[in-house]
Amino acid sequence: MKLSIIIPVFNEEKTISDVLKKINDVNLPGIEKEILVIDDGSTDATASVIQSAKLKIKSLKVFKHNKNLGKGAAVRTGIKHVIGNYILIQDADLEYNPKDIERLLDPIKNGDGEIVYGTRLARLPNLQRNERTFRFLLHYLGNRFLSLLTSLLYGQWITDMETGYKLFSKKAVDKIDLHSRSFDFEPEITAKLLKKGYSIIEIPINTNPRGYDQGKKLNTVKDGIRALWTLLKYRFTD
Repeated sequence: MKLSIIIPVFNEEKTISDVLKKINDVNLPGIEKEILVIDDGSTDATASVIQSAKLKIKSLKVFKHNKNLGKGAAVRTGIKHVIGNYILIQDADLEYNPKDIERLLDPIKNGDGEIVYGTRLARLPNLQRNERTFRFLLHYLGNRFLSLLTSLLYGQWITDMETGYKLFSKKAVDKIDLHSRSFDFEPEITAKLLKKGYSIIEIPINTNPRGYDQGKKLNTVKDGIRALWTLLKYRFTD
């Protein structure tokens, strides 16, 4: 198995070096890794940090957008260049722990399926940590609502449709056309994979959410409405 890890990046000079090191250090026995970073028009020092990392990581490939096009557009660029037979999406911040990658791969190595999501939401709200502020509680409730809607519209129970940790076979994604440019990538790929008859296996993961003052880019209301429309749209169209 060869695993292609796609990292969309926009203005993450503070975290991208650590993320790349952690991914490079993850030991995946029997699996060859390639790492694809898509610099989505960063205006800070992200590009120079990535180039420094490239000197140390042989499997690292770098692609650049001249202007910021959005997460979905960056992931689509990555998909066009992968050579692995499985693809993992890895955010460029430190919310997701690369040590969980091995656990996400277990169902695939066991032959249980081709699509695995790392779920953050197979639990009640954690008011002492993850959902300690109203804004993050709203984010949790919005994600649960969108995941419930996904389950009802597409006929498979999903707890965390919006998760940033998505692992899927190249064969599966080759069968669908992706058009999203922003965070609507999450509902679009989920909707289209489910419509093609694929089952999504969920593996619980722990995350370390960062605050909006630390660079979090998701807009709960704006991106939530876009996700809602995307789920409804692709239920009835391609």
